[in-house]
Amino acid sequence: MVLPPRDFTHIALDLTTSISTQDRFHRLLRTIRQTLNCDASALLAFRGQQFIPLAIDGLLPDVLGRRFDLAAHPRLEAIARAGDVVRFPADSDLPDPFDGLIPNQDEDLKVHACIGLPLMADDHLIGALTIDSFDTRAFLEFSDQDLRTLSALAAVSLSNALMMEQLEKEAAGSPTPQPLGNLGDTDHQEMIGQSAPMAALKNEMDVVASSDLNVLILGETGVGKELVAKGIHRQSDRAAKPLVYLNCAALPESVAESELFGHVKGAFTGAISNRSGKFEMANEGTLFLDEIGELPLALQAKLLRVIQYGDLQRIGDDRSLKVNVRIIAATNKDLKQEVVEGRFRADLYHRLSVFPLHVVPLRERGDDIALLAGFFLEKCRVKLGVRSLRLSPAGLARLSQYHWPGNVRELEHAIHRAAILARAAYGTDAPQILPQHFNFSAAASEHGAAEVDGHRYGAVRWPDRANRQASASAMMHPNGFGTGLREATDAFQTHFIREALAHNQDNWAATARQLGVDSGNLHRLAKRLGLK
Repeated sequence: MVLPPRDFTHIALDLTTSISTQDRFHRLLRTIRQTLNCDASALLAFRGQQFIPLAIDGLLPDVLGRRFDLAAHPRLEAIARAGDVVRFPADSDLPDPFDGLIPNQDEDLKVHACIGLPLMADDHLIGALTIDSFDTRAFLEFSDQDLRTLSALAAVSLSNALMMEQLEKEAAGSPTPQPLGNLGDTDHQEMIGQSAPMAALKNEMDVVASSDLNVLILGETGVGKELVAKGIHRQSDRAAKPLVYLNCAALPESVAESELFGHVKGAFTGAISNRSGKFEMANEGTLFLDEIGELPLALQAKLLRVIQYGDLQRIGDDRSLKVNVRIIAATNKDLKQEVVEGRFRADLYHRLSVFPLHVVPLRERGDDIALLAGFFLEKCRVKLGVRSLRLSPAGLARLSQYHWPGNVRELEHAIHRAAILARAAYGTDAPQILPQHFNFSAAASEHGAAEVDGHRYGAVRWPDRANRQASASAMMHPNGFGTGLREATDAFQTHFIREALAHNQDNWAATARQLGVDSGNLHRLAKRLGLK
């Protein structure tokens, strides 16, 4: 007997209710989970060659930050290629991307019933709806036609949301619109976060990107100021032109002028040929001056002239060159105070800070910590070659309690190190990251010690000789980075430099002075160790 199609009117009505897009997505998944009696569901957008979670139900919060590359997830690739309902058999050889990511999931219990619904608009794949259950018979009573109806409802909701996003970007003056199914090209680094401060920052970036104003990005070390600069350039009318990067802190004063403005052959000893400076390279595009607060006063005056009049002179050349460059600068210093103390020119400050943007520290971003953890966990999972990599609830609580003096950069390093330790402890099948896999010794948490699952975790202040010795010993443990002398030395140097950087607020010049090493040698060592 053929059963009549199910009535999904209640889902359709939910989707037309006057609520926000995000609430509509959550309501859709909640209703699907109740209707199909499944354990988990996810709504994913298809962007580039990735599936990106937009809403989840019954999954760990860090899933929202994960980015699922088709090449690394054959089950999702099968959904992307299918064009119709996909029912995966219980004994499918294709690993489920959400195994281990359902709260309170038993370690030996795997997803057994899985349905994938590709979401289409104008014959283009724009997303997918995944429905999972531990019960192998969970979805037998639902026909393919029932599931196609669900797919159609979800596709309309997602398509409308993407269309609104595209129209808003066009209204804000963003560059040429992208195809519907490819919004948010993934060839660039993404800014992860849904917190109110991040939403406000992204809105400010949208506003200033379409202008040609100079931008000053302010924020602590490791908050992602370079990502903000790249995002502004990518959304600007100069996106097709170069974005040129210059780290002012890593610039020896003897070569700084040449780096900025270039030189001609014979201008000084070692000038064996003509050389273009960063301003020439960035002509018609954008020049990103990172750590602008470290630029020597003598160069600040010359920089001001180029910003004011658009002309420059190479060293040793009497001719002037005309350039059209947008300046984006960044600093972790209080430039107003630097002006008061005579270390930064007031006129240059006012020229640069036409549109200041403040990037809030990670500790003020709430649930974004879980999303960022998920993003880095998925990257580590692929890099380490493990089937699944999950963060325990206690591990997430540990991350949420920490003060993050090194912000997002410190979180990335902490996740990577913890993933290595978890793999060493549990193998390559499904390692789980626990609180003890995190060793926060770079700076103390503002909140003091945290209590998670009955364990007391105290913050360790830098520098602490006993703690540094213990940390170095832990890193040289056979279950950690290895027992070879080179590996142990690299591990210790990496840890020690990170501590010093955090202590000096990521100021490389100050770190070099504190460690008693040449700044150039420190930068080369950091690059070899993967710190830059």
